[in-house]
Amino acid sequence: MSLIAWGVLDGVLLGLGLWVMLAALPALRRPRLEARLAPYLLDVSAAARDEVERSARGGASTVGALFGPAAATARASLLRWIGGEASVALRLRQAGSARTVEGFRALQFSVTGVGAAVGLAVAAALTAVRPVAPLAWVALAFVVGLVGFSACDLLLSRAARRRLARITEEFPTVAELLALSLSAGEGSYDAIRRVARASSGELGHELRGVAADVSVGVPLADALQRMAKALQIPRLTLFVDAVIGAIERGAPLAEVLRAQAGDARSERKRELLEVAGRKEVLMLVPLIFGLLPLTVLIAVFPGVFILRAGL
Repeated sequence: MSLIAWGVLDGVLLGLGLWVMLAALPALRRPRLEARLAPYLLDVSAAARDEVERSARGGASTVGALFGPAAATARASLLRWIGGEASVALRLRQAGSARTVEGFRALQFSVTGVGAAVGLAVAAALTAVRPVAPLAWVALAFVVGLVGFSACDLLLSRAARRRLARITEEFPTVAELLALSLSAGEGSYDAIRRVARASSGELGHELRGVAADVSVGVPLADALQRMAKALQIPRLTLFVDAVIGAIERGAPLAEVLRAQAGDARSERKRELLEVAGRKEVLMLVPLIFGLLPLTVLIAVFPGVFILRAGL
């Protein structure tokens, strides 16, 4: 490097060091109004809790205060690129996983690191056979790591879809059990609690969560709306709206639930017919390209063999 480059580098490092020293002085580290008020508002403000947590995590480090905003911006950009925390939280909730968003991201990045290490190991094994360019090492590690990162996201989406499908299949039976309990004279909450205890499926698990929320003081309507918002199943949303409407207006709910159960079964039959129609077309592929050529071969080969043998 030239003397000018060394001088520029030394000047940048000197300026950064002086800035850090000045920022560490008590006179220049006067807390903001939000930081001073946050400890007194922890019980009523989520922003205050975030402020206190942020201060406890990085407020004592000058380097953290220096590079914290840039790191936060980079983290937000990365989360927007890979789907965001809201999408991951929704799919974790739909999949019934107890893992947090941070835990899932940690697992995802761990799998990415393992994939990159596997890519480097494969590149090293290929080097023993023939020379591999350093750029190929980096590209292989990046591709394998990206595959691991994407695989975690795809597996989470698949688990969420499967669980939502099971809940949709269980809904008609649960709706009929609720209608039966309501017809027997029980209230809405008592019917939900009884059906939740009797059910062993995924929807029963969700109803047990609703009953647990109500038992600690959450209104039944709020607990049901929270469940419907988390699962985002149209049929379940209609069910929740019907229950809330019956609670607010005192309308009979049993007949509505029976009608919803019948509609759900009819919709399920229609979906099965559509799936069967698509599978019927796919079943023609092995029939045309597999069974039909084999049948022709079995029918024609003995005659061709006899003609060639002159028998």
